[in-house]
Amino acid sequence: MTTAPATIIREYGPFPDTDAVHGVTHDGQQVWFASGDRLQALDPASGETQRSIDTPAHAGTAFDGQHLYQIAEDRIRKIDPRSGRVLGTIPAPGGGADSGLAWAEGTLWVGQYRERTIHQVDPSTGAILRTIASNRFVTGVTWLDGELWHGTWEGDESELRRIDPESGTVLERLTMPAGVGVSGLEACGDRFFCGGGNSGKVRAVSRPAGSPRN
Repeated sequence: MTTAPATIIREYGPFPDTDAVHGVTHDGQQVWFASGDRLQALDPASGETQRSIDTPAHAGTAFDGQHLYQIAEDRIRKIDPRSGRVLGTIPAPGGGADSGLAWAEGTLWVGQYRERTIHQVDPSTGAILRTIASNRFVTGVTWLDGELWHGTWEGDESELRRIDPESGTVLERLTMPAGVGVSGLEACGDRFFCGGGNSGKVRAVSRPAGSPRN
């Protein structure tokens, strides 16, 4: 296992009328982040928010190439990002205790904070397909280039962790500065986008040089 300090390359926000940032995802152009009662779209080049969708958004967020997915209490909502319309819902595996959310391999990956687990979930039914155990609280989940990463946040300490998707063994750790938390996670090219919890910020963190690039 390798351990290194995380390199924060940019901070976005805090944003108007936003008390906290939870889940984050990337649609190929914009970063979407969950901020309590709405999803907001951020232009990562300018740092400006472009639009928002009114929907409960207190936890993980994902994008499948066409649709947004948002954890809202004990459900996962499938949302049309153009109209903001909810197209369907499935049960969230934690029944309201879920945190991170990602899309990969045609399925959803759902983090459960206090259970320290990541579930692979059928996006049509909500059925749990398999479960990966972690040894830390899970606050965000992301896949890229076959790598599974998740965020952690316990007390004053927060990390980004790459884990073996079969065993859950920690392969790599990026430690955030003291007091800087990770509440959501999305890998995109050479960086991660991290929700900053009650700081009201989104942070871009450099991916390690040894990681594959898309």
